[in-house]
Amino acid sequence: MSNLKIAMTIKQQIGNKALFIIGAKNLVAVNNGLAFKIKKNAKGVNYIEIKLNGKDLYDVRYCNVSVKRVKEIAVANDLYADMLNKSIEENTGLYTKLF
Repeated sequence: MSNLKIAMTIKQQIGNKALFIIGAKNLVAVNNGLAFKIKKNAKGVNYIEIKLNGKDLYDVRYCNVSVKRVKEIAVANDLYADMLNKSIEENTGLYTKLF
């Protein structure tokens, strides 16, 4: 499966509304995944990278990226697609739903 197809699948699984609510921007297909920046939040995360692993599950890195460094804040491994939104909420403090 191509990187672009994997990225589009992840984007669809998270949902356009959820991505809009967390202020996702600069979405880019990375090797076996999707990466994007998000708006300011209480946990200091401003960059999320979601990758498909060999078990057909997702590994997610939550980082704070600045000009000087990349600081990894949290990692969540072996997530099913339906667990992505909850993981984003827990690790950023941002809601992915309006209700």
